[in-house]
Amino acid sequence: MISNVDKEPEGDLAIRTVAMPADTNPSGNIFGGWVVSQMDLAGGMVCRKFTHHNVVTVAIEAMEFIAPIHVGDFVCCYAKIIKTGTTSITVKIETWALKPSETERRQVTEGTFVYVAVGGDFRPIAIK
Repeated sequence: MISNVDKEPEGDLAIRTVAMPADTNPSGNIFGGWVVSQMDLAGGMVCRKFTHHNVVTVAIEAMEFIAPIHVGDFVCCYAKIIKTGTTSITVKIETWALKPSETERRQVTEGTFVYVAVGGDFRPIAIK
């Protein structure tokens, strides 16, 4: 498990949202799939800005759920490009949450996502 002690988010803030009641699992915590989708959106936005092309997600190489997210938490995804290939980009994405009544955020997930730049025909194209 990753320790949050004295740790700051890596990368740039790519997306910020609020966890809502519709996003909960049967236990009342925010559904993990919702968190992954927010991370995927954040990574895709960073890649599109970098490549100036559409990108598609081709893999999630690693994913760790560290702590739960609760309804009303502010959810922030930070993304950092860690590798580029001819057509692909690997992005480390961290998700941090903050309760509205608190001042210290906590890391809740971390993952490594891989995207591929694609043209209008959805075939891979070289990153320029």
